[in-house]
Amino acid sequence: QAQLVESGGGSVQAGGSLRLSCAASGLTFSSRGGWFRQAPGKEREFVAAINWSTGYRAYADSVKGRFSISRDKAKNTVYLQMNSLKPEDTAVYYCAADPRGSGYDNWGQGLQVTVSS
Repeated sequence: QAQLVESGGGSVQAGGSLRLSCAASGLTFSSRGGWFRQAPGKEREFVAAINWSTGYRAYADSVKGRFSISRDKAKNTVYLQMNSLKPEDTAVYYCAADPRGSGYDNWGQGLQVTVSS
């Protein structure tokens, strides 16, 4: 059964850090791994993505310089290091896999991240 298992969410004060992990089983990222988030009352938005082969990274403007996405090919895992967190980063964070380069077909269950001021 293909699934993405996320871990590492939680609550932190503004200025703090969290590291999210996303381990894939029954599938591989192959093309891209990504992170998205959805705040209450808002649509899901892109946060960061990484090309599985080249390691090329892309970020939303709102997180550039504060968040860092990385991958461990041997563990088939994608990470999101979040530093200098702000209250506006509060959201449910979702990991996603794009195995064939045709779009994000697999999604994690979501992790709550809460940043208090």
